[in-house]
Amino acid sequence: MGWAEYALALAAFVGSHFVPRIGGLRERLIARVGRRTYFSVYGLVSVAVLIWVIVAAGRAPFVELWPQLPWMRWVPNVAMPLAAVLVAAGFGIAQPHTLGGKRGAVFDPERPGVAALSRHPLFLALALWASAHLVANGDLAHVILFAIFAALALGAIPVFDARARRALGPDAACAFFEASAVLSLAPLTQPAWRRENGGRLIKRAAIGLAVWAVLLGSHGAVIGVSPLP
Repeated sequence: MGWAEYALALAAFVGSHFVPRIGGLRERLIARVGRRTYFSVYGLVSVAVLIWVIVAAGRAPFVELWPQLPWMRWVPNVAMPLAAVLVAAGFGIAQPHTLGGKRGAVFDPERPGVAALSRHPLFLALALWASAHLVANGDLAHVILFAIFAALALGAIPVFDARARRALGPDAACAFFEASAVLSLAPLTQPAWRRENGGRLIKRAAIGLAVWAVLLGSHGAVIGVSPLP
């Protein structure tokens, strides 16, 4: 039953992200129950399905594709602090064309903020989390799980960029993409950008690292496996 439950959980996870977009179902539900109610319920369902997928992956039969070598355990431990900072910095980013972006915000190319570093920080964080854990977990069930997460996160970036182009129009889209980047550290070297955004970025980074420390400390109790090398 381990593989059957895992397949069902994966189908539920993928379906929960794609089925609402078929035939305008999401828009009809939003019109009926309201945006706040829809996304609140959808968020709870998504978290529940995500937990189910992770638990089901642990219950699936163990089929080793590659052994876990000692250095592999360092990969997620090095990657996760950065992923946590990306998540903390990315929530409420002042551009609406990404996951976690501030809804209704009007992007200002003259003041791109965090978008100058990355216009998709949450997608990058998800891809980093999944890829790092993929290295350290070489059994078939977890390889499938983390590969799907990494593919969805990386595949979403061009999809959201294409939506931004359609929504903004040619001139505004050109300014949007010139002022932002998928990933760039260049703004950190610019005094004007640091003066305007450095303080906020430091605060968000501190929050992200604090959350990472909590997750690191609770990983063994919650997941059942210590993440430490």
